[in-house]
Amino acid sequence: MIEVAHLTRRFGQHVAVDDVSFHLDQGEVVGFLGPNGAGKTTTMRMLTGFLPATSAQKLEVAGFDVLRKSLDVRRRIGYLPEAVPLYDEMRVREMLLFQGRLHGMSRGDLRSAVPDVLDRVGVRDRERQLVGTLSRGLRQRVGLAVALLPKPEVLILDEPTSGLDPIQRREVRALIAELASEHTVLLSTHILAEIESIAPRVIVLSEGRVVADGTQDQLVQNLAGTGHVRFEAVAGNPAEAVKLLSSLPGVTRADECGRVGIHHAFEIHGEGDLREDVGALAATQGWAVRELSWHRPTLEELFARLVLGGEEAEARAPESPPVAANTEASSDVPLLDLAPSADASKASPAPQENKVIYSLNPFDRGQSRALNEPIDPNANDAGGSQTGGEQ
Repeated sequence: MIEVAHLTRRFGQHVAVDDVSFHLDQGEVVGFLGPNGAGKTTTMRMLTGFLPATSAQKLEVAGFDVLRKSLDVRRRIGYLPEAVPLYDEMRVREMLLFQGRLHGMSRGDLRSAVPDVLDRVGVRDRERQLVGTLSRGLRQRVGLAVALLPKPEVLILDEPTSGLDPIQRREVRALIAELASEHTVLLSTHILAEIESIAPRVIVLSEGRVVADGTQDQLVQNLAGTGHVRFEAVAGNPAEAVKLLSSLPGVTRADECGRVGIHHAFEIHGEGDLREDVGALAATQGWAVRELSWHRPTLEELFARLVLGGEEAEARAPESPPVAANTEASSDVPLLDLAPSADASKASPAPQENKVIYSLNPFDRGQSRALNEPIDPNANDAGGSQTGGEQ
């Protein structure tokens, strides 16, 4: 469904994406994981056709070359950028109708598709509300509705929960998990909880390169080992306890980790889950056990090891690369951004109660309406009043 081979993007002397290769099969849900500045957003912009690649052996989506068949690719992609590009002056329903017409959807299709997609993302009751008055979480939902409207084969979601509060983040994660059952999804984030809860497979980027690619279990198994048993007990002589633990079948190493109150703590490494054998030994020795648990390296520990070099993580943390957005701002390829920025929307004053606006929607044919007027259900599918326009 997505094929990327030897993809590179440079901004002047800076290499933002360095010889990246990966593929997604149909129906896969893949997490794009990496710190700020790793090249995730740049890669996604190249996949969606918003940014040209400096070089690439292959860059295809749904069998179409992104550079040569850009329009075919865009018809099959639902893209949610980190800064959701919505028009604050439009109502939610108007925004969906406008986007649908841009996708070439017929008015008949839009009559059924718009209510369905608004129900899907949970904002049907907000369809008459101005986009500029929505909360950040609701704007994310409307952005997802825009991405889902043309029923794309591929969903590309860039930091979909960035800036949301914990409740909003949980709701959006649940929505994405539901959508993942019907679409091929590439989800970019630097929040590990997003990946752990949604994406079975992970691609880790660091400084523009792929440093790991596989399922979460594969990455933990191959890069961080199988895990160990944590054992805490009143074990008498700890040195003798270490010898006994080391003699168990399958144990490769047993380490004493100090005292926890009156208990001694041990870590037992070996093949498989050794808790049953350790528990049996404790019973025969009469040790009072406080903890006997199995520990595997977490995705967070693995991520730190891959990105920051494990033991060098703390020393290298202050030298982390600059945020990709700052780098991309200096791109020599100008990007046309028709949507108002988030800062501009915050600075703009609230519309006056009786203010009349003229629609910039090319499908409205110069119609106008007052912002305080409700949407006329008998109006044409562009969502505005019919004064001054054709039927």
